[in-house]
Amino acid sequence: MSEMSEGRAGTDFPATDSTSPRPSAPNPRPSAPNPRPSAPNPRAWAPNPRAWAELLRLPALFTVPGDALAGAAAAGARPGPRTLLAIGSSLCLYEAGMALNDWADRDEDAVERPHRPLPSGRVRPTSALAAAGALTAAGLALAARAGRPALTIAVPLTVTVWSYDLALKRTPVGPLAMAAARALDLLLGAATTTGSTRAALPSALTLGAHTLAVTTVSRHEARGGSALAPLTGLATTAALAWRLTRLPATGIPATGLPATGHPTADPASSTGPTGPVASANSTGATVGPLSDPVVLAEVASARLSSGRSHALRHGPVGPPATLYTALAATYAATTARPLFHAVLNPSPPLTQRAVGSGIRALIPLQAALTARAGAPVTALLTVALAPAARRFARKVNVT
Repeated sequence: MSEMSEGRAGTDFPATDSTSPRPSAPNPRPSAPNPRPSAPNPRAWAPNPRAWAELLRLPALFTVPGDALAGAAAAGARPGPRTLLAIGSSLCLYEAGMALNDWADRDEDAVERPHRPLPSGRVRPTSALAAAGALTAAGLALAARAGRPALTIAVPLTVTVWSYDLALKRTPVGPLAMAAARALDLLLGAATTTGSTRAALPSALTLGAHTLAVTTVSRHEARGGSALAPLTGLATTAALAWRLTRLPATGIPATGLPATGHPTADPASSTGPTGPVASANSTGATVGPLSDPVVLAEVASARLSSGRSHALRHGPVGPPATLYTALAATYAATTARPLFHAVLNPSPPLTQRAVGSGIRALIPLQAALTARAGAPVTALLTVALAPAARRFARKVNVT
């Protein structure tokens, strides 16, 4: 607005006034044409940082690192240098999708959202497309640097992102494609850190279910009018929050020891580290080798050393229940109220607010999944990104 006002400055005033001197006689010799044409306005194509921040939806970037961190935690590993490569790859591919999304929607946005960077002329369409290509190349390069397992996930993730923006967005499978992209992003963290994705599949499905609900709501953010989509999103939020507090942590059984890789020596089991250990008679008394105090001491020593070994590699065994319960409640509180308002009044402003809250709710959801997998410190680091995302979202719209 200010630049347009400045561009019109000086055109609202007369060229001469009553005190202007009389014009001199015309020169009989016409002046030679000016060989130097006027320079174009440098503001027309100059980079506009705020416009690019809107195009790339920078506040939404804070929802990306938690994918890789949750994937690494679900796979039973601490974040390391390879996890940082996964985060970098995810950030690049995410921003590539943002730029490509606006490029593909430039004609529709010219009618429904003319304030967006491309239809408003603040960013050139060719620049947005070039940025999408460059960011995609950078994301794949970082994944290749992390190793073959990471590249194996990054390639279908890239295909999903480009397919969604260019072809699938307005089809019935559009929300499923977006959900698959977010789930693959979590698996990218697992594959990069450990080389395997099997243990991270439940967390990926949880994250994908939330993304599916938010994307379904977002299909109505420009026109509004649908109460079913936010109602479905509200039900999905409630179901996921409940499951986060009910499902057992990945890889951590009730005995407090890892599910695999360590001897459990559970007195209730029929076998132990070295074969049969104990059984119970009809009165409940333990009989067999465990009735021997020497054997009991050996079992206790094996259990203690196993727990210490797991703690050294993965941190304390078993996350505090209060932490992941609180994070699950934070996730539900972040998205439930805006969705409820959108159900009561599915207008475009309230629907857009519900979508924005759903995007920000990814952070506590990622943190809850991370804490549930036995990485409370990483979960706290993830949820610490939420205030920054909320602060920047007040300045730059993420929808």
